[in-house]
Amino acid sequence: MIGWRSAVDVALEATVVGSFTRVGLQARRALGPWEDLDGHSLAGRSVLVTGATSGLGAATAERLARMGASVRILGRDAARTTAARDRIAAATGNDDVRVYLADMADLAAVRSAAEAILAAEDRLDVLVHNAGALLATQTFTPQGHETTDAAMVLGPALLAERLRPLLARTADAATMPPRPARVILVASGGMYTTRLDPRDPADAPGYRGSVAYARAKRAQVVLAARWGARLAADGIVVHAMHPGWAATPGVHESLPRFERVLGPLLRSPDEGADTIVWLAAADEPAGSTGRFWHDRRARPTHYLPGTAETPADVQALEARVARAIGPFLTAAA
Repeated sequence: MIGWRSAVDVALEATVVGSFTRVGLQARRALGPWEDLDGHSLAGRSVLVTGATSGLGAATAERLARMGASVRILGRDAARTTAARDRIAAATGNDDVRVYLADMADLAAVRSAAEAILAAEDRLDVLVHNAGALLATQTFTPQGHETTDAAMVLGPALLAERLRPLLARTADAATMPPRPARVILVASGGMYTTRLDPRDPADAPGYRGSVAYARAKRAQVVLAARWGARLAADGIVVHAMHPGWAATPGVHESLPRFERVLGPLLRSPDEGADTIVWLAAADEPAGSTGRFWHDRRARPTHYLPGTAETPADVQALEARVARAIGPFLTAAA
């Protein structure tokens, strides 16, 4: 029999606006139980957050630094990423914050960043894939890939695979309960509006930035489930999540009308980052893998008819990703 708290949560989820805005988060906190993450110490653990110079990534990195983690941030602009490191250290009093540089859409740059991380770091407990791209016009990477897909699908796949040995070495199966390494993909509720399209986006006719973004986020959620099954033997759990509708620089720049309409209902970056931090720190997410989360609860990956992916679609997506990242899985000559 479903409990009243779960019933209210399901009702909130069905409203979309009531779920994705700050109203949903506040209601769920009030419903309880809601774990206080301030009681978690991440001392001795290392986390890497991509796209950490602003918005959700910056909020995530700062919160994890406050919890005592060794924080590594990866950004594409040296000045902005260094400034973000300095802000995090000053705000938290945690000086164990390091910078790595790469444009996540550029596979050669991702490979170089992974090599630098492997050379410098002796552990990695959590990898947060937060970097994203919502573009008004279609652009292409140095390797010829469509930029949105490269930044949110190909780049994360390459980085996770290159860092897989470090994550596996860090996973501790001897603790009780076991403490796996964690990979977290920051997706979007917008993925509910589309089905998986396994075709190469560079070859698809027409271009709409919002559609390209939603399809890339759908691919992230599908891959989280696939990676979760594949990496379990290495002591690595993989989860995807969506933060709801948050007032981030990306929303301000790319969706100004949406921002004006929702206004004060939008979540703050800290509120949007809450489930990311929970997935990185809490015990519950360590007990499963390959799931999709919102406001600290596992959610369905489909609501609209006609959006379910087929096994053939999933296989085609994985094959496309493997072809793209394959040349970059070994160290640069």
